[in-house]
Formats: sequence, C-alpha cells, structure tokens
Amino acid sequence: MLPEQMLAWGYTRNCIREVMEYGTIRKQEIGAENVYDYSIGNPSIPAPDCVNEAIADLIKGDSVALHGYTTAAGLPSVRDAIAKNLNDTYDLGLTGDLFYITCGCASSIAIALRAVLFPGDEVLVNAPFFPEYRVFTEASRGVVRVVPPRDDFQIDFDALKAALGPKTKAVIINSPNNPSGMVYSEETLKELAAILREHEKAIGETVYLITDEPYRELVYDMDKTPNAMCYYDDTFICYSFSKCMSIPGERIGYLAVSPRMHDKTAVYAAVLGAGRALGYINPPSLFQRVIERTVGAHSDFSQYKINRDILTAGLRKIGYECVDPRGAFYLFAKALEPDAKAFCEHAKKYELLLVPSNDFGMTGYFRMAYCVNRDMIAKSMPAFQKLWDDYHK
Repeated sequence: MLPEQMLAWGYTRNCIREVMEYGTIRKQEIGAENVYDYSIGNPSIPAPDCVNEAIADLIKGDSVALHGYTTAAGLPSVRDAIAKNLNDTYDLGLTGDLFYITCGCASSIAIALRAVLFPGDEVLVNAPFFPEYRVFTEASRGVVRVVPPRDDFQIDFDALKAALGPKTKAVIINSPNNPSGMVYSEETLKELAAILREHEKAIGETVYLITDEPYRELVYDMDKTPNAMCYYDDTFICYSFSKCMSIPGERIGYLAVSPRMHDKTAVYAAVLGAGRALGYINPPSLFQRVIERTVGAHSDFSQYKINRDILTAGLRKIGYECVDPRGAFYLFAKALEPDAKAFCEHAKKYELLLVPSNDFGMTGYFRMAYCVNRDMIAKSMPAFQKLWDDYHK
C-alpha cells in the first residue's frame, strides 16, 4: 500500500493548479491573446544583467569544478556573502555558518518545520497564507491552526492569542504577503514578538517564528520591508532569489538561523539533519556561485508598480473592492459572491483566470497576479465590466 497522506496530496488539485491547467487548455483552443491569465506569480521582467554576465563568466572556467558537488549546506563563501548583504541591510549580526543554502524558499520552510516539530505540535499560520504551509506542516507531523486576519490584513492579535496554546511550536508569517500584497508594519512585528516572548515564558518552551520572505525586496512606497529577526530572537528566515532576481526556475534560496536563537547550535544541527532527511543537500552549484557574485541585485520592479496602479484603478473604477497591495505582485479583491470558487468559475465565462481565496485559508476574495503583459491588463477590463454587470443586473 502507498502512504495514504501522500496519495491524498498527490490527487488533490489546489485552486492554483486547476486554474493553470484550465488556462493552458484554453490558450491552445482560442489563442493566448484571448485569455486573461492572472493565475500564476511567474516574474515577467528580465533578470538583472549581472546574473547573465556571471553565468557567462563562470562557464568559461573549470567545468568539473563548476558543476561538481559542494558542501551539503552550500559553499561557505556563498553563505558569507549572503550574511554580509543581510547584515548591511538589517544589522542582524548573522554569520555564514548560520545559513543553509536551499532549492528555493519552499525547501527552506520544509526544512525549518522538519527540524523543530514533534508529532502533534501546532503551527499557527496567518490567513491568507500560501497553501503549501499546510502540506509542509503535515508532512512534518504537525497540525496547522489558521489565524484569521484583521480587516486591514495585518495580524489580528486577539485571534492570535486565542490560537496560541501549550502545543504551539511555530508561527509562520509571510510579508510581503502572497496573496494579499500586504506588508506587515514594524509595529505589527514588534507586537507579534512581544506576544510570542510572553507565550514562551508561559509555557516554558521555545516558539519559533518562521518568516517566508521571497518578496522581501519587492515593495512599493517604502524603503524596505521590516524584518522580524530584528525583533524576535527565535526566528528563521526562509528566502528565495526567485522573485527579486526573476529566476524562479533556478531554485536557489536559503534558510538562516538567528544568531540570538535559543540553542542556536543545536537548532542549526537539526536543520542540517532535516535537510539530509528530506534530500535537500547540495543546491545547484552553478547558481550558488552566481548568487555569490550578484547578491543584492534585483530586477526593475517599477514595471510591477505601474501594472499594480493600472489594474487597481481599473477594477476600482468598475466597482471592485481591492486590498491595497504594498508589496509582491498580487492583487487581492472581494469576490462578487460569498463563494469565491464559484465566482472564479463564473469569471471563466469571460476568459478571466482568477484564483479563489479558498486555498489561502479564507473565502470571499480572489487573487490576481499582475506580473503580466501590460496590454493584457487593458484588454481585460471590458471582461471585468461584463462580469460585474452579471452580478448587478
């Protein structure tokens, strides 16, 4: 017999996958230019020039060394370069020996959870949240508890306090947020840290904060994203270069352990063990070296800001209620009926491919990825108008 849980995860198609697969079929049937696909957060702007330049230079060297194994945790020089970049930005006091280079952010989160969870431990996730948090947690024998957000999509601290309990082992946050585009304020992170410190004292156990940060640099109308590790000692940073450098297919990121974490040496050893157990060893050696040369560079995000402003203004002019996206490249808007999945199914009538909020831990909203061709945004507005008219006859 195959493991029942693995079969369930394999057979279950989440909303994002369903919309993507439907979109692929429709584009083949009627042409991609006739489908308004807002389903997937795939960067639509080029990688910085320095990325391609680094690749071109590196492949001139010793091919055997370039493509050979590195240490399981990643090249020490790469970890040192990333630590320096983070310290220059946030003054965190990190050192390279607290980093584990990973195949993107997903593996970072999976490793962090596997490293610290015992069977039955609870992980709090703040809605709306990336659906794979549930899979990663359950695969590590943990239990997910969902915390609903405030109306402004900052953390609802009363709901968070109510969810905290003796079995709470970790809290996952994602800022800038997928799917809402919300960025947690410095005040929010300070309050979260104070609550978690108080709970640690009350239960006499460490509660880990896992920060999912693939959109960290992708913010608008602010200098930088506040970082939770500045305020809470027991923090893991999980990061991917996918979005800031427009290289999602290269699968390169990292996990960082706070230098002030309780038992940081033992925790880092557990990270090494979890990475080994999950098979996440020796991430792509070529792109480790690319990152060493280019860390701190990013794509031209101004194009996303223009898309955001055009899309938000267009939808609001029609009458849609939109969350103000301050980061990432997603717009979260209210569906025109309580059942978000039914609304997104209806939107397909006009070739609008939207993702319902059901998979993100709440209902009543839909997500749009605006990392798309700008002409498509303009062309899709009449379709959104027709969809609106269907609900307001």
